[in-house]
Amino acid sequence: MNRTQAQSRIERLRAELNRHNRLYYVEARPEISDQEYDRLYQELQDLEAQHPELVTPDSPTQRVGGEPLKEFRSVAHLQPMMSLDNTYNFE
Repeated sequence: MNRTQAQSRIERLRAELNRHNRLYYVEARPEISDQEYDRLYQELQDLEAQHPELVTPDSPTQRVGGEPLKEFRSVAHLQPMMSLDNTYNFE
């Protein structure tokens, strides 16, 4: 894949991932499985690693999550709640 093709695919992946982030975090109505989301996210990470000059601060790979639902309230945990990151690879 050349740089122009990579840039086009990266832009499409970012738009798709941003849409799915909004559906999941803001609207609470996801349309794809977590596994499918993670596949798209991994593809974006791989393309950005191959073309670091195309990484931008607004990429889904450069920020955390989305806006929480208004119904959620803050809770203090005794132990830190750590991210699972990727549950499809044991390592």
